[in-house]
Amino acid sequence: MTRSPRLLLTLLLGALSVASPAQAESMSCPSLAEAVQVAACPSEEELRYTFLGFCGDGARLYGGDVLTCATFENYRAAKNYALWESADGQFSGYLSCNVAADTIHASKAQRMHAQRKGNLSRLICDYDNEHRLIHRTKAICKVEAEDCSAGECRAVCE
Repeated sequence: MTRSPRLLLTLLLGALSVASPAQAESMSCPSLAEAVQVAACPSEEELRYTFLGFCGDGARLYGGDVLTCATFENYRAAKNYALWESADGQFSGYLSCNVAADTIHASKAQRMHAQRKGNLSRLICDYDNEHRLIHRTKAICKVEAEDCSAGECRAVCE
């Protein structure tokens, strides 16, 4: 049985591309100055409606969150969030609708850390004013520079 050299070369190149290790990707905390809000904040009506469901007679089903359900203002502070993304869409997080967009955009990155649970890694960026954006990946991430306030924090994901 004869094989053409072209077929052997194609098979060899295919095997090499599958066997070669993935390139490590360097990641840093994105600037919130370019972050965009991708979901609307809940309306006052929606918050009142969900307050009744979450804190009403069936509250025991949700674990009896006494502090959140003490007042509507507490509930509003805990649940008035909208989804935001970094400009490139790699990081996302729920940021408070109680904070003005200008304040969110002005927040600076403070710290980066990584968590691994099962086969999922979370690369977490903490910002001023208690904001947080997260990058989720199946790659294993290792933080090389954690403190963002002293310079650019970064991690490598392989």
